[in-house]
Amino acid sequence: MNTQGNLSIPEFAVETSHLIPVHDYPAHMTPIQPSRMFTIRNALAKYKEKYGQDAPVYDASQGDGGASLPGVPKALLLRAADMQVAHGTGYDNPFGTQEYRVTMAEKYWGFTAETGFGPGNIIFTQGGRDGLNKAYAAMIALGNGRVGDALVVSRVPWVSYNWGPYSMGLNVLRAPGDPAQGWKYTPESIKATADFAAEHGRRIAGIVITSPDNPTGLTLSVEEQILLAKTALEAGYPFVLFDWMYHRITDDGTPTDINRVLLAFTPAERERLMVLDGITKSLGASNIRSAHLVASKKVVDYVNTQASHGVTPSYYAQAIAIAACEQGFTEAAASLVQPIAASRKLLRGLLEQSDVPFIMGHGYYAFLDLTRYIQAGGYDNSEGMGSYLAEEFGIAVVPGVHFSSAGEMWVRFSYALPPEKTEKAAAQFFAGLQALVK
Repeated sequence: MNTQGNLSIPEFAVETSHLIPVHDYPAHMTPIQPSRMFTIRNALAKYKEKYGQDAPVYDASQGDGGASLPGVPKALLLRAADMQVAHGTGYDNPFGTQEYRVTMAEKYWGFTAETGFGPGNIIFTQGGRDGLNKAYAAMIALGNGRVGDALVVSRVPWVSYNWGPYSMGLNVLRAPGDPAQGWKYTPESIKATADFAAEHGRRIAGIVITSPDNPTGLTLSVEEQILLAKTALEAGYPFVLFDWMYHRITDDGTPTDINRVLLAFTPAERERLMVLDGITKSLGASNIRSAHLVASKKVVDYVNTQASHGVTPSYYAQAIAIAACEQGFTEAAASLVQPIAASRKLLRGLLEQSDVPFIMGHGYYAFLDLTRYIQAGGYDNSEGMGSYLAEEFGIAVVPGVHFSSAGEMWVRFSYALPPEKTEKAAAQFFAGLQALVK
């Protein structure tokens, strides 16, 4: 019976043929785990209680360059404030502003005409997690068109890769990986993961390729990333998402060449690629919440439509990125990139002199195998080791077991610190290890 226009009875907002089917999968989901960062901070508080409130502590657990380094330079903050005043405080388009899109396309990425990409392939997101959630939604709607399929991540993924996709209706599937190779994807593991999903009645929704990686710091060459992405597309993966949030945190700040990546694929294949980037890491702009997706116009249009009913972009967050590009992004990011590069060199040298196996590329994380010391301390895994180091030596690291069971004997050490602090943090770290084997 057609009830449209009959004001005496309720009506659905869409035609009944387009109603979402009733499904009770939310009732059967495992509880999503909260961040463990507060637990780590509580352990440092216990150290101060024991050794005095003036006892120095070293936080090598965080991924916030804005907390441990200068963060966004003051001149950029002030320039962005002036831009905000001139811009006003009205709503912007869901994709951000055209000024932002043009700046990112031309000054930040420098798209070449051959790629077919331009300002219309960029959509602003309110930080990296917002960008990821929008990417997941696009994968679901424009790929297989269903929830419950699998998003493929590495064997030891960033903790939010375990839970962010799951909250959106995707099952996270960790690919096979060899710790001796940093658990990195191989063409064989990508194909095997697709077969595994099929055996369990699932399709693949997409894959995330992160370089430099969180938590391991593993860095893949452009050639490796292209090979992995091509393998995934050929294996039937609907989408490949490159997470490049750390790609400017290298020894010299040189970014990944997006044109080189795009031109390695056919125009049809480029429609299935997405890139996430932002200024959270490269400018230490954690609470500015400024990121963007590069994607096909079909994906951008979908995300834009959805965003029109959701998060409204902050102009100030866009203005920071625009101001950095005005200055020259490499120069603007130097106040973070340079001390991190110095810390990277220092920590790598110390680790090479130690007996601790480690993974370390670019970005600002090193992943350390503490099996020997965990066993010496009688701990079950790296969670106990993390508490011990924080409470007894005032050095906080992230236990690898928080990322996945494959990392249970590892810890993540963040060197997003000035080199003098990295040196002192490393000294406390190694002192804590040696105390277990004396």
